[in-house]
Amino acid sequence: MDYLIGVDLGTTSTKVVLFDTKGHVIASANKGYKLYRDAPDMAEEDLDEIWEAFTDAMAQVTRAAKDGKILGVSFSSAMHSLIAFDADWQPLTRVITWADARAVKYTEELKSNGIGQEIYSKTGTPIHPMAPLSKLLWLKNEHTDIYNNAVHYLGIKEFLFNRLFGANKMDYSIASGTGLFNIFNLDWDEQALSVTGITKEQLPEPVDPYTIETGMDPQYAAEMGLDVDTPFIYGAGDGPLSNLGVNAIQPGVAAVTIGTSGAIRVVTDAPKIDPKGRTFTYALDKDHWVVGGPVNNGGDVFRWARDNMFDSEKSTAELLGIDSYDLLTEIASKIPAGADGLLFHPYLGGERAPIWDANARGSFFGLTHNHTRAHMVRAVLEGIIFNIYMVSLALEEVVGDLSAIQATGGFARSPLWRQMAADIFEQPVTVPTAFESGALAATVMAQKALGLIDNLEVIGDMIGEANTYQPNPENYDAYRELTPIFIRLSRQLQTEYKAIADYQRTHIEK
Repeated sequence: MDYLIGVDLGTTSTKVVLFDTKGHVIASANKGYKLYRDAPDMAEEDLDEIWEAFTDAMAQVTRAAKDGKILGVSFSSAMHSLIAFDADWQPLTRVITWADARAVKYTEELKSNGIGQEIYSKTGTPIHPMAPLSKLLWLKNEHTDIYNNAVHYLGIKEFLFNRLFGANKMDYSIASGTGLFNIFNLDWDEQALSVTGITKEQLPEPVDPYTIETGMDPQYAAEMGLDVDTPFIYGAGDGPLSNLGVNAIQPGVAAVTIGTSGAIRVVTDAPKIDPKGRTFTYALDKDHWVVGGPVNNGGDVFRWARDNMFDSEKSTAELLGIDSYDLLTEIASKIPAGADGLLFHPYLGGERAPIWDANARGSFFGLTHNHTRAHMVRAVLEGIIFNIYMVSLALEEVVGDLSAIQATGGFARSPLWRQMAADIFEQPVTVPTAFESGALAATVMAQKALGLIDNLEVIGDMIGEANTYQPNPENYDAYRELTPIFIRLSRQLQTEYKAIADYQRTHIEK
């Protein structure tokens, strides 16, 4: 039997999935690693931990392919990461992830002087601390020793390819999320480079996502159970591949993803720039562009609520051998839609779309004596969806009306969360049964790169049957009344976000 491997490089884990050529899952392995938050606004990963997770997961999965040939390995990767290396390719930093907000000061300066909007209009990456553009300004101003000694800059996926093949390349999809890449001429943007003070020579060569590498280091090939000539395909960013993975590549079909973070995205045939700078435009490939908005706060906020408000329930779930998140959603389901007027703004890690404010902070609004922890967890779940819906309103201004919603990510496993999304959006929400959407989409790109298929649309035959959740009209009144309050409040609180964030940065021990 012939196989393909899809690698999903995430923020807190790497998942490796073995598929047959029809998209059926044969085996999978998921290895986690720590997200280091040693200081305010820091969010870093350790290179050695990522490497170990990747190679261990690969070795575990390849053992399930003894009876066949692995045709190729392709990647879905978290975007916006930055790693500095010296002339000998020794790392000078850990992986500075998308969630790292230490560049907020330099981001605000870019926004205020008008240069940021000019760069956004060419790169499609909103001006925000998530982007390597801002991270480079932070290194330049606050870590001059690293900045002055850095000869190369890579992201998480490029680090793996460099170690495996000695390559120094970055696919258009990942490059389009750096804030340094001109999405109209498919090359590094001269103005962005000038602002950061780096040169093209310090960045990888931009390449097509279907580019193939062979001739792996024999030691690493042996460790992973692969032939040295196994084709490795670059693949694309996790956001664009999430659309492909749920077959949301037709005009107007939105993919809503909530994992650790979240996003809502629509595929177009050309880059589309928002005059207000609220949405991104990233490449899937040269013919498919993904327009949307990402949010910092998704499943990680649910985890925060579990760990800090439901510790006893978490322990009980562990003793009973049941999923603690399932227990919490069961608790939340007993509370009516709208949580009896309790709203939660989920900005625990700052926020990207639609407000693009790294100083944003979370809050409960409307608390009364009548509210319980059950109301609070319901409000947390609803707040995450309210925020995604707010992003969708900005997205529709750029791409037009949304005609359908395809859901993916960890939240898609929760019936309650799916129903909330259908009710708040007032649209059916469809969830394909193939949960490994990112890894599956990566293998479809591999098949195209290897000449096994002609177009990406074949994924429609691979994702399996879909479950569709219809909106419940009984919940419309509550959500229609609360949504405008949620939106107005987020705008009003923005006037104080910087003040409270500055207070926290000053008083929280670093």
